Amino acid sequence: MNLFFSFIVPVYNRPNEINELLESLSLQDYGKSFEVVIVEDGSTESSESIVEKFKDKLSITYLKKSNSGPGDSRNYGMNRAKGNYFIVLDSDCIIPSQYLSVVEKSLTNNYVDCFGGPDAAHHSFTNVQKAINYSMTSVFTTGGIRGNRAAVGKFQPRSFNMGISKEAFGKTHGYGNIHPGEDPDLTFRIWEAGFETKLIEDAYVYHKRRIDWNKFYIQVKKFGMVRPILNHWHPGTAKITYWFPTLFCMGLVIAFVLMLLGVLWPLVVYVLYFGLLFVHSLMVNKNFKVAFLSLIAVVIQFVGYGFGFLKNSILIAISNKKPEELFPKLFFKTL
Repeated sequence: MNLFFSFIVPVYNRPNEINELLESLSLQDYGKSFEVVIVEDGSTESSESIVEKFKDKLSITYLKKSNSGPGDSRNYGMNRAKGNYFIVLDSDCIIPSQYLSVVEKSLTNNYVDCFGGPDAAHHSFTNVQKAINYSMTSVFTTGGIRGNRAAVGKFQPRSFNMGISKEAFGKTHGYGNIHPGEDPDLTFRIWEAGFETKLIEDAYVYHKRRIDWNKFYIQVKKFGMVRPILNHWHPGTAKITYWFPTLFCMGLVIAFVLMLLGVLWPLVVYVLYFGLLFVHSLMVNKNFKVAFLSLIAVVIQFVGYGFGFLKNSILIAISNKKPEELFPKLFFKTL
């Protein structure tokens, strides 16, 4: 199959991020042509002047539309792209120079209509960014599926680094209006349409996640909130492991209560677990401060996700309303 790739990047008030992303795309060692489609999703801070700087370096299309969320913006770009294989990126990513060569080689050897790649921490990231990256990607946290081959099983791509063929996009009609959660929802519908997905382990991106601790908590809480909705829509995809952060937090509270009653071994188990995380993060990041901050990031991740998941699981179970009515803030209105 003769592949022509179109990178699809929605952007919302992030011109500086687009500058870094486009710079990295202009340095690809890929020997063939490809295009980049930037979709300005109702931004008040335009990226147009940044895009203009790269007109001579990249085949690039700049599109503007009213704000309707990242999922609808990706669909908007794919509907107007020239390629037969789309690669969706977040605007806060930096792309290694070998990325597209790796993707083409993998798809040539073993073609699938949808793939995902892991995210990694760039040396220029702040310590907090590296710690958050660790918590989101480590095999010892809920992030294992994002970047560890042994933990993957049937891989669910994520839209910060996700490829989808034009055929699969056409049959599934692309992303829905839920956010976050639009990427696993699309993956499930891709499977239902008879297409396969896979992880391309070496097709990684540097995902900056320009967020502080509070924004990270809000983000992971939303991740937890949308999972019960996805379980409701696609019941065959529900897993007991989605309850892990909730049970982890409940178990930690119980461990502290038992400590007051003189029973120490449950708390010792948690201490050993956090010790494992510290050592593993230290081995990965080679930085004591990042290793310590990784513990904070993991706690925030588990508490945020666990609370969001438990709350919405209960609400969905006791309510007769549709998720769109129960949780309107998790849905965008499409154009």
